[in-house]
Amino acid sequence: MPNLNKLRTAISGGHGGDPADGVPLSSLTRLRVTLTVFFALDGFLFAGWVVRIPAIKQQTGASASDLGLALLGVSAGAVVTMMFTGRMCRRFGSHPVTVVSSALLALSIALPAQTHSAPALGLVLLVFGAAYGSLNVSMNSAAVDLVAAMRRPVMSSFHAAFSLGGMVGAGLGGLVAGGLSPSAHLLALTGVGLVVTALAGPSLLRHTVPTAPGPDPAPGAAPARAKDGAEGKAPRRLDRRTRRLVVLFGVIALCTAYGEGALADWGALHLAQDLDAGAGLAAAGYSLFALAMTVGRLSGTALLERLGQTRTLVAGGAVAALGMLLGALAPTTWLALLGFAVTGLGLANIFPVAVARAGALAGPSGVAAASTLGYGGMLLGPPAIGFLADWFSLPVALTTVALLAAAAALIAYSARNVSAPEPTSAARTGVPAEGAREVATEIRADVPADATARTAHQEG
Repeated sequence: MPNLNKLRTAISGGHGGDPADGVPLSSLTRLRVTLTVFFALDGFLFAGWVVRIPAIKQQTGASASDLGLALLGVSAGAVVTMMFTGRMCRRFGSHPVTVVSSALLALSIALPAQTHSAPALGLVLLVFGAAYGSLNVSMNSAAVDLVAAMRRPVMSSFHAAFSLGGMVGAGLGGLVAGGLSPSAHLLALTGVGLVVTALAGPSLLRHTVPTAPGPDPAPGAAPARAKDGAEGKAPRRLDRRTRRLVVLFGVIALCTAYGEGALADWGALHLAQDLDAGAGLAAAGYSLFALAMTVGRLSGTALLERLGQTRTLVAGGAVAALGMLLGALAPTTWLALLGFAVTGLGLANIFPVAVARAGALAGPSGVAAASTLGYGGMLLGPPAIGFLADWFSLPVALTTVALLAAAAALIAYSARNVSAPEPTSAARTGVPAEGAREVATEIRADVPADATARTAHQEG
């Protein structure tokens, strides 16, 4: 089965590719560590806010429906900001935008605890969502550039850091919830966020990722301005094929993020309502799912190097579909928990791979488009499950997670032979011909590691 975008292995035949020419591996490693810190901080701050939602609801006196509308502020702010952030990354570079967005997220997380009505909560959550969406696009754009420079599929490790940060944030939030007011807790998170940003930000701003070497510019062509490495590419209009590919990867992200949102909001209720699980065991359902996703993402680099991206996407979607069928239709709590864990393992690497491929094709704009579609899936999941549960039943509604995971696998398999624009077409759009040839080759690659190395020899 051809592998979609199987990243090149090293010319020596090893699992990973050689770093970009002229860039010390130690520099890329330090940049990777710094970016990992920002991913973990993002998950930590967001989880810290989520665990205080019940207390904020009580503080504002909001009804369930009022709170639901207020929480849409996070979604609206994030989605609106995501596409705008792609343009900001092209203009100023993804590294500065990441640092600024991280600081804004840290500052805005303190705002919800200062509100005393649902409308005011909705307004401040627009600001919080805007900072959250901006940080996600900018740091994913920076990660895509680093993956290209390292020539190793390490994207999943960044998302594993996000998951780990979320688990730590939720755990600490649960521990302090009884002793700290929401205002004190969220102000403390602001302090943590600003301190981490101040410590890690200078390192991110110092390190740049170089662009892949390409042909000399055409006579009379204006040189592209260099921002922070990969962002130095001049903005360009994407051809129709590339736009379609970006949307395709965005749809894959949507299909899997739908499942994440659905399990976050409905998994515990399914265990408690349909399987008579106790409160503690029901709450453990999503924790087990999140833990499985973290484990899957930590092993994602090795998995991608061994299988390539198409096999990873197809296998992940199929495993998630089978796991969710078990989780939704199992007659006992323990079988359902096993299904949740299998679902987490299956979904773990699909979203990171989809965002990484969109970024490799279209830069920050591709990351923004795929992230927006994916985030839309996370928003679509909970209300869709709710309506279907009213019409049919909650177990039947949860099977839609399996259907969309299977759809993601089918889309990935159907796109196994797609190719990016040929060098001549790329030249017309301003893309370096060598870079376009590399993207096209990666998309069509379906060979073992040693054969990929031989291909790299021939192309070099």
